[in-house]
Amino acid sequence: MLTVDHAIDAEADRLLRALLHVDCDPGGKRWNYETCRQIAPLTLEINRLKAEKDAVILAHSYVEPEIIYGVADFRGDSYFLSLQAKKAQAKMIVFAGVVFMAETAKILSPAATVVVPDRASGCSLADSLTGAQLRQLKALHPEATVVCYINSTAEVKAESDVCVTSGNVYHIVAHLPARRILFVPDRLMGQNLRDELKRRGVDKEIITSDGTCMVHDRFEPADIAAARVRYPGLKVVVHPECTPEVAAVSDFVGSTGAMMKYVKTTGAPYYLMLTECGLVGRLQVESPEKAFIGGCRLCPYMKLNSLEKIREALLAPRPDQIITLDEGLRRRAAHSIERMFALSPTD
Repeated sequence: MLTVDHAIDAEADRLLRALLHVDCDPGGKRWNYETCRQIAPLTLEINRLKAEKDAVILAHSYVEPEIIYGVADFRGDSYFLSLQAKKAQAKMIVFAGVVFMAETAKILSPAATVVVPDRASGCSLADSLTGAQLRQLKALHPEATVVCYINSTAEVKAESDVCVTSGNVYHIVAHLPARRILFVPDRLMGQNLRDELKRRGVDKEIITSDGTCMVHDRFEPADIAAARVRYPGLKVVVHPECTPEVAAVSDFVGSTGAMMKYVKTTGAPYYLMLTECGLVGRLQVESPEKAFIGGCRLCPYMKLNSLEKIREALLAPRPDQIITLDEGLRRRAAHSIERMFALSPTD
């Protein structure tokens, strides 16, 4: 039987093997045996509590690597985690991400207790549009099909005809029968959607609201130009929440999951990832042979998640950590998400 110290040592070894290559933390945190041993008691406790509470932990790729590789049952982008929420049979879901993601988990798993580690983990994009504001836009464009990006509140999903992610938005919108599309809440993704559909020869009128992501809207084409001069052979990988000007001079534009797949399956001497730093950390773990030159930015909301808050939410969640939704609203929001599942490409 392992002693407590031996169990901690073994957990520290496991964490170190997972986190050794992560070095993109702008705060300068470096993973070594000492730092892993410091968090090992906490990850051991959380993993024990998960079993006791019949809980699963969903972790978005943007949260801290000790959450992703220390305690998460599933890790990925919003679409992948939405699927896992739908499939989950657990009594409790802890969503290490931001609040709209936890709402989505509750929409899809109404019988589960869904908790968020920090209720302040909002989203500049999701918080840019309320359900009431969307109703006003719908009144201005009554003939439009309403398409909401998954980075939206439950109220906005409930007012929408179909939900989309950055991975399936082009396919779904291209195949909708309506020509006029009211796309919310991301103005920049809407512009990229408009440009991509035009490139594909798809005739759609895209009307947008004015939200943007505070991480992705800050990158500039000049950042890319300077990097290409310094790093010959560089591949630039960006998210469609970036500006069209940035997308136009990049090598690959795609969802978080697609960005990871692109890096893992292409060969280049260097990669510039214009996205949240957590994704670079994941790639450093899962593709340690790749070279990344920096350029990523932090999402302050994602970084509100911590192991300590996850333990607290598992032990005795406060009322503000528990996601509750009106049942009528939840059903309407579920309809838009279920339409997304039905209309998504099968490959």
